[in-house]
Amino acid sequence: MAEDGVVGGEEEEEEQQQSSVHYWPVLDFSTPPSRRYHFSKQVVAHSPSNNFFKGVKWSPDGSCFLTNSEDNNLRIFDLPSDALDDTQSSDVSNISEDSFTAALIINEGEAVYDFCWYPWMTATDASTCTFATSSRDHPVHLWDAVSGELRCTYRAYDAMDEITAAYSIAFNPSGNKLFCGYNKTLRVFDTARPGREFSQYSTLTNTKDGQTGIISCLAFSPNSEGLLAAGSYNRTTALYSEHNAELLFVLHGQEGGVTQVLFSKDGNYLYTGGRKDPNILCWDVRNTAGIVYKLPRITSDTNQRIAFDIEPCGRHLGTGGQDGYVHVYDLQTGDWATSFQAAADTVNGFGFHPTAPLGVTCSGHRRFSSNLEDEETSLATSSLETNAQENCASVWHFLCSWESSPTSEVEKSSLNGGQEHDAEPTHECTFVSETVSRSLTTSVEVEGSEQIVEPMHIQ
Repeated sequence: MAEDGVVGGEEEEEEQQQSSVHYWPVLDFSTPPSRRYHFSKQVVAHSPSNNFFKGVKWSPDGSCFLTNSEDNNLRIFDLPSDALDDTQSSDVSNISEDSFTAALIINEGEAVYDFCWYPWMTATDASTCTFATSSRDHPVHLWDAVSGELRCTYRAYDAMDEITAAYSIAFNPSGNKLFCGYNKTLRVFDTARPGREFSQYSTLTNTKDGQTGIISCLAFSPNSEGLLAAGSYNRTTALYSEHNAELLFVLHGQEGGVTQVLFSKDGNYLYTGGRKDPNILCWDVRNTAGIVYKLPRITSDTNQRIAFDIEPCGRHLGTGGQDGYVHVYDLQTGDWATSFQAAADTVNGFGFHPTAPLGVTCSGHRRFSSNLEDEETSLATSSLETNAQENCASVWHFLCSWESSPTSEVEKSSLNGGQEHDAEPTHECTFVSETVSRSLTTSVEVEGSEQIVEPMHIQ
């Protein structure tokens, strides 16, 4: 009996250890990804002419993704629970309707400058389902991603006591601070205290050196505690201390205004990209004497923000471009790895799923009539003349194997008809988009910046 108890205890301990192991997808880029879902018609059918996607971001838990478009609408698309099933990929040429409709639509009223998710967002806890937006002539808004209601605002005022809009926003890793970029200024809000209380820091030093221009993008290091990177339209990137916004050093080398900064998964490298700049620059934050390498992309003729992202394992970087392709690079060598066509126009948004072998892209650009006599008619119908591979968003599925952490043992689990193995991961990627109730295609519009809202409650 005692031996049976010991054996039973050992089995339970092994099960607990196995269930505590985390698995990450090791993406296989030797085969192009398959298109799982596609969206285009709902964005242009009932919107003003020349509407197009301008950006896309996965939620931190991967249950949904958020898009921004020219009509000032932010749309949330819930990821279906069967996203990883072995199904046939979508054939864009035969699509008559979108894969599914947006679960939530929020209208900002003015051009959206930036948006970001609350870093601890999880669909199983509705109180954390929030994201922040900044738009022209408006304060920073914090939205409820379930109901679409405005939870609170963070208002910054200039010397004339007028509301000034943030050009870039980012939560710190703990989520208790919201950093906002302005012209030569950083303002920091306490997320638990909405309103007009904030700390203000100049990006210039006492000798008028430092970082000038509009702070256009922000990013925090995932492993180096308290390190903030800020890009400027003045073609510089600077690193600051999160605690007191102390300027650490400034990086020069971008040909255009910086539109995105992104740390590597280990926090040792920083990647920067700019508008009308054909290269993504890699910097070693431990030795900033020079550029480590450049990753080329086709962006030299557009002022759009062309987004890039790093896969969960940190081995590859994917970026969009004007050629309609997503180009993937090996970050260990800086060499091109592969590419696949995602759209027929500019791919301005791309992101890897945080835990699953999926990616999301969005595309589009502003179009103009070539016939001056029929300009009004052309503009009125231009949004309907694009095909299914223009002004679109798509979800892509990559072949992969599974790598366990921290043992780094590769579990061979192919999601496209691969053979089953005894060492299959004990927990597969599941999506809990249905755990929170959301009214389908709920639309919320902000009529003015002054609103009475409830304080944010985030645990």
